Amino acid sequence: MATSLLRIPPPQALLRPLVVPERLLLGPGPSNVPQRIQAAGGRQILGHMHPEMLQVMDEIKAGIQYAFQTQNQLTLAISGSGHCAMEAALFNLLECGDTILVAINGIWGQRAAEIARRLGANVYELLKPPGEYFTPRDIEEGLVQHKPSVLFITHGESSTGVLQPLEGLGELCHRHGCLLLVDAVASLGGAPIFMDQQEIDVLYSGSQKVLNSPPGSAPISFSERAREKVLRRKTKPRSFYLDIGWLGNYWGCDGEPRRYHHTAPINSFFSLREGLAMLAEIGLESSWERHRANCARLCQGLLSLGLELFVKDEKARLPTVTTVRVPEGYNWKDITAFLMDNHAMEITGGLGPTVDKVLRIGLMGCNSTGENVNRVLRALRDALGSCRRSRL
Repeated sequence: MATSLLRIPPPQALLRPLVVPERLLLGPGPSNVPQRIQAAGGRQILGHMHPEMLQVMDEIKAGIQYAFQTQNQLTLAISGSGHCAMEAALFNLLECGDTILVAINGIWGQRAAEIARRLGANVYELLKPPGEYFTPRDIEEGLVQHKPSVLFITHGESSTGVLQPLEGLGELCHRHGCLLLVDAVASLGGAPIFMDQQEIDVLYSGSQKVLNSPPGSAPISFSERAREKVLRRKTKPRSFYLDIGWLGNYWGCDGEPRRYHHTAPINSFFSLREGLAMLAEIGLESSWERHRANCARLCQGLLSLGLELFVKDEKARLPTVTTVRVPEGYNWKDITAFLMDNHAMEITGGLGPTVDKVLRIGLMGCNSTGENVNRVLRALRDALGSCRRSRL
């Protein structure tokens, strides 16, 4: 053509090669992706209904059942982040007018309450200060007072660094006619969780934490009680994309011929499969112990630097994400920027109720090593000696 019809030229940035810096990601996620998982994600794509792809999905399902310690048939991976799995759980469990009790001691409870309100649910909040956890007595008082059909609670609260004890909560909920919904995005593989034994009804996680896979796929499982509640719905779930009936069929969970629902993120599933395989090879108990031991080493090192841990109760500290108070006189942004600029290392500030109050350090999956504990402690010592301190 003599005259181009184009008015928008090709972006110059896209005409240059992609440049991605090498960094050690020791924040609350995502974590670094090992070469083995990178290679899996880089394989040639398959069709989303090819039998070989369906076999990969079956292997992912088995890996999730192992990681969750569940025999639930309705177990699969959401095509989306852990946040998408949170929405999938709430969209399928709740109808307009249902009552949910949300245990809030950090940002993830706040988010769950916001989503539930948008669904038209009656939302009651059970509150604890950031850095604290809920006791069975706290939970039972809320169940008796509000009579919810669903209790939401966060196992690994990454905004505050709290590990929530779950023992007895499932039985307690069921005694009061309530389902237990648990967020384990930041804790899966790093702290013990037993979906069936602890009578958890819906459990979900994410790919980008201990599983060391790129963000974009999210394990989730529904108990038989939860599945029956979904089947009793008077209305269809608000989201077609997250309709667990359609998703369960696509994942081969209902015994029926699989039907097309959406085009899955094939290569993300390849990566998730390898992340689950690596967890299976290491073994859950070994993974739990490694995360516990390295968290303990990190906490001791932080105390030796004169820093104050945000979660006082040692048994309530999340092994994957450690929170430490921003030292007096320092700006947390100066510290995180110093580590990024001088050590090519990410740690982050607070989130939600802990903004400006804490630094968050993540040791997840392949990043949970003694060497990384030493590296982040050396970098923090360097930052504390180099960053300008306020005289106020």
